[in-house]
Amino acid sequence: MDGTVCIVAGGGNGLGEAAARELAAHGARVVVNDLGTGVDGEGSDPSVAEGVAEDIRDDGGEATAHHGDVSDFEYAERLIGDTVTEYGRLDFVANFAGILRDGMSYKLDPEDWTAVVENNLTGQFAPLRAACEHWREMGEYGFDRQRSYLAVSAGAARGNLGQANYAAAKAGVLGMVRSVSTEMYRSDVRVNALVPNGYTRMTETVPEEHRPYTREEMPPEKVAPMVAYLASEAAEDVTGCTLYAGGDRVGVFSDPELQTVGVEPGGWTLDSLAEHFREDVAGDADLTRTDAHF
Repeated sequence: MDGTVCIVAGGGNGLGEAAARELAAHGARVVVNDLGTGVDGEGSDPSVAEGVAEDIRDDGGEATAHHGDVSDFEYAERLIGDTVTEYGRLDFVANFAGILRDGMSYKLDPEDWTAVVENNLTGQFAPLRAACEHWREMGEYGFDRQRSYLAVSAGAARGNLGQANYAAAKAGVLGMVRSVSTEMYRSDVRVNALVPNGYTRMTETVPEEHRPYTREEMPPEKVAPMVAYLASEAAEDVTGCTLYAGGDRVGVFSDPELQTVGVEPGGWTLDSLAEHFREDVAGDADLTRTDAHF
């Protein structure tokens, strides 16, 4: 990956930090973005991104820090523009930026809904939009290799107790990736989603007795090789996918598809649905799925 230019948003901690270090270890030039907030999105500290960039440089790699909020469209454009100005190109963006403000739906503060959706969904789209605009312009002159954007989702996209805001945003990321990957394929740009599983500051928001694993069992560093793979030319034409990485496992999620279907000539009525939906249409499909969302 020598000479590959990568932005890692949310690269100051956890999975993002591990990814930034992995990319640099393989010769990539890395721009570490982070706003330096707490898990809840409060505060701001430029030293968070700079600390990771400095460590990479101390280890012999090449890295710069860029402090800012990727959910701000103007900042996202500046991040992309400054990277191209500094290094002359942009090959890959991995976006780990995200916050948590959990709460049961019937108690969730509207401000916490808005903040989490803005950070976790708009915060993915704003730099994706800016990167795609740049890549579309540059692609007119012909690329020497495909470009790549990796949006980070989460297992919460399938539903998670007390995380309606976070789950909605992370599920939205998957629809965004399917849409934009189709738009950008002819421009030689790959767009994928990653559902990572590793011990981070977010894991520590769960009471210790309920945490699903320890850092030793699921280190964030084990997610990083998949990020490097998706940044590399080895992943040519891998696009529009939702991928998994955690521990010793990697994988590919299926896309949503119609599980069962029933046809009623002339259209369904309340009476015909009441009579036929459960047994004749749904069949063996589980229609009470709440346990899957804990």
